[in-house]
Amino acid sequence: MTFSRPKRHRMGRSALAGLLLTVLLCGCAHSDAGAQENDTPSATAPSFDGEAALALIAKQLEFGPRNPGSKGHAACLRWLQEQLKAEADQLATEPFELADPYGDASLKLTNLRASFYPERTRRIALAAHWDTRPRADQQPGGAVDKPIPGANDGGSGVAVLLAMARILKEHPLSAIGVDLLFFDGEDYGKEGDTQYYLLGSKQYAAAHPRYRPRALILLDMVAGKNLSIPMERNGLQRAQQLSFLVFSKAASLGLSAFVSVPGQAILDDHIPFLLSGVESIDLIDLDYRQWHTLQDDLPACSAASLQQVGDLLVALLYEDFQQGS
Repeated sequence: MTFSRPKRHRMGRSALAGLLLTVLLCGCAHSDAGAQENDTPSATAPSFDGEAALALIAKQLEFGPRNPGSKGHAACLRWLQEQLKAEADQLATEPFELADPYGDASLKLTNLRASFYPERTRRIALAAHWDTRPRADQQPGGAVDKPIPGANDGGSGVAVLLAMARILKEHPLSAIGVDLLFFDGEDYGKEGDTQYYLLGSKQYAAAHPRYRPRALILLDMVAGKNLSIPMERNGLQRAQQLSFLVFSKAASLGLSAFVSVPGQAILDDHIPFLLSGVESIDLIDLDYRQWHTLQDDLPACSAASLQQVGDLLVALLYEDFQQGS
């Protein structure tokens, strides 16, 4: 599929060498062969509820747009803190302040980290941004200086993480710790102003230079109807083993939303972690026509799409990531 207007400003999209594509095909084939031997979720693996995740998107929409500085942003932050305090073993709230590049006031932002088994050194991170874009600059008919609802772009990743928090509380993991990371200010920059995107993830990576989870999986725009998620190219190049594991697992589970082909290189919240040496990938569907428009609302989202993403994460956490050193 093609997407003429990438969600994030594209990083240099150099062509992959033929050798890399060969390695990709061989690696996926090898992973799939191994996965077929254990393609049934274990009897103890919990179930993900896509309908409940969709309801969590609807709850976020009740706050209105969650762009930084808005009433909806403040209300959503309080709600997230309440939800995560009730579920996680440990919640870290990390406010930070930056000069607003588009105004005179300060930009007040907050990252959240909800940890399960914080004492364990072998950790997996699941991440999403919780802010929404302050302008609908892809609105048909011309740029609109009005914040988007952010059902899929912002709301969907948060909904999946909150649903995973409930699962992690009710179904203990035996071997790993998990961090749920909620980044603020991801979508603040104007088109072309790449330095003003990813504000929360840049801040988090800089503030925690020793943070080294075994893997980080970013969720961004994962609720659209007819979901199609290819292998984001930055993650594929820099975190090849993790990319192969995730997409071969999706294939073994029969999750058709995950397409094992190289996709675009996207500037998103996984980049600061890739640059610091953390294996990180971005699960993102760019074939979403409501992107950065006022139509990014609940009718554009699908419980079935959320179900596929949740099923994959549950299988990875309760099966594959439990193994290894």
